[in-house]
Amino acid sequence: MTQQPETDASKIDRYLTLELARASERAAVAAARFRGRGDEMAADLAAAEAMREELSQLPVRGRIVIGEGDADAAPLLYVGEDLGAGVGPRVDLGVAPLEGSTLCAKDMPGSIAVVAMAPAGSLLHAPDVYMDKIAVGPGYPEGTIDLDRDPGDNIRALAIAKGVRASEITVSILDRPRHAEIIRNCRNAGACVRLIAGGDVAAIILTTHPWETGVDMYLGRGGASEGVLAACVLRCAGGQMQGRLALETRDQIAKAQRFGPIDPRRKYSVGDMAAGDVVVCVTGVTAGPLVGGVSLGKTTIDTETIVYRSATGTIRRIHATHRAVGKFD
Repeated sequence: MTQQPETDASKIDRYLTLELARASERAAVAAARFRGRGDEMAADLAAAEAMREELSQLPVRGRIVIGEGDADAAPLLYVGEDLGAGVGPRVDLGVAPLEGSTLCAKDMPGSIAVVAMAPAGSLLHAPDVYMDKIAVGPGYPEGTIDLDRDPGDNIRALAIAKGVRASEITVSILDRPRHAEIIRNCRNAGACVRLIAGGDVAAIILTTHPWETGVDMYLGRGGASEGVLAACVLRCAGGQMQGRLALETRDQIAKAQRFGPIDPRRKYSVGDMAAGDVVVCVTGVTAGPLVGGVSLGKTTIDTETIVYRSATGTIRRIHATHRAVGKFD
């Protein structure tokens, strides 16, 4: 469960935002070298190693709370791993060194590297299970959407709040067999359904600026850790989201309870999943509607990163050119 942030780190120092961006940049470049090669594991491992090396140098006392899995399942960037230079504020770290590994392996649009930081105790310690999610962008009355409503009711409520017809609402959903009924219900309500091959963190982020992306709502079941990372961005950029852990077996419940008391019926809001001063960096691996991909040149490497910060409500885009030597070689 989310705890109160520690008093020695109620705010993230501004200079750390740029240092954090280096971690997502390095992970994205490492993964980009495996684009289209069909090896998801190699791409993910390269990204994780690069991100871990950069995070280890940050002047923080960090702990991974959203990571690559449990300590017995992930070789690095596992939940509970301590990272940082061992000086400075205590912080929670959430990482997805390669979100959309299949997209990267197939050189398809939309794979990204994501890293989030917040004062210690600010981020929900989500177990490695699925989460049912619904999300919309900013500017709507609180309660416009509800995870317990029928998809059609949510679409109609959002259309009323937006001042359009239901047929003008676009819902992004992972293209998975488990979503067949949700997809059918959305289409029956008149909405357009945009099916995605993977990368639901990016899909949720797209709802924050529907006037550019055309995505009004995200709906469906995906990883709980990805849900928390998406909530981090929504806390910075605005928007509503609800998530409920999909705990359907005794093993899943036992796994979840290792993180503390868990109510399987609870609907987590953005504030429940991400509190305090949150900073998120998103760097493109393959070009997509959210951010451009890595450009690997002979002597230079170009990256595009979006940096979000909740304390200031600032969203920055960083177009960086790196010499293809040293860390980026």
